[in-house]
Amino acid sequence: MTTFLNNTLAFIGGGNMARSLIGGLIAQGLPPKQIFVSDPVASQRELLSHQVQVNVTDNNHDAVRSAHVVVLAVKPQELHRVAENLKPALQHKPLIISVAAGIRASDLEQWLGIPVVRTMPNRPALNGCGMTGMYAPSSVTRDQRELALQIMSAVGKAVWVNQESLIDAVTAVSGSGPAYFFLLMELLEAAGIERGLPPATARTLAIETAYGSGLMAREMSESPGTLREQVTSKGGTTEAALKVFATRDLKQIVSDAVKAAADRSAEMAEMMAK
Repeated sequence: MTTFLNNTLAFIGGGNMARSLIGGLIAQGLPPKQIFVSDPVASQRELLSHQVQVNVTDNNHDAVRSAHVVVLAVKPQELHRVAENLKPALQHKPLIISVAAGIRASDLEQWLGIPVVRTMPNRPALNGCGMTGMYAPSSVTRDQRELALQIMSAVGKAVWVNQESLIDAVTAVSGSGPAYFFLLMELLEAAGIERGLPPATARTLAIETAYGSGLMAREMSESPGTLREQVTSKGGTTEAALKVFATRDLKQIVSDAVKAAADRSAEMAEMMAK
């Protein structure tokens, strides 16, 4: 069986997402000596070298020379330049995984000359509980797909989509999704303060309620809709609140918001391809 533990990994870019993946992989048993990170910023290299003792360099070609897997973790607007510079060093055809938002796998393959697994992780990956959507063209082998899934699962859960266009929906639901939940927590906190709660108490109530609800939804077999029904007593306080949400058409608001995010994701992909 393919396993990331038998592979050397190179990260192009040593920012937050790269450090999250590196931490997750090391926690699951990958020796730091098998990880190489290239970053132009000396402070980033120093942080990685001291905190997790991985190999660091400011030369992308040196980083990928013996790598079985290359993770592209640079800013999207820099990726075209970085990819074309990196292309000559990829003649050994490693597995390429991109965590850069808005860059299509087909464009990356054109720039690099080899197939690419495109992923869309989200910010909770920084805490080891991320959600990643993944797409691979048919030119990526079954073993490479399994290896990519293991790597991205190091910082949370990961799922495949069978059409690259669906990455825009993944971006809208889970990539941008944490901001929606942060907004709801923010609004619940503000509403609690309006009702007379001390600010610190209102914040704790909002955050811990969100945490507990997410944990229930994750660990129980019932759907979120069923769980909502279970905590909604007829004629009670929860029903009164939910009626307001329904009257203001929260369902349509959420649908419109997700569509706007997905549309913008597709627009950004078109812009980055030029």
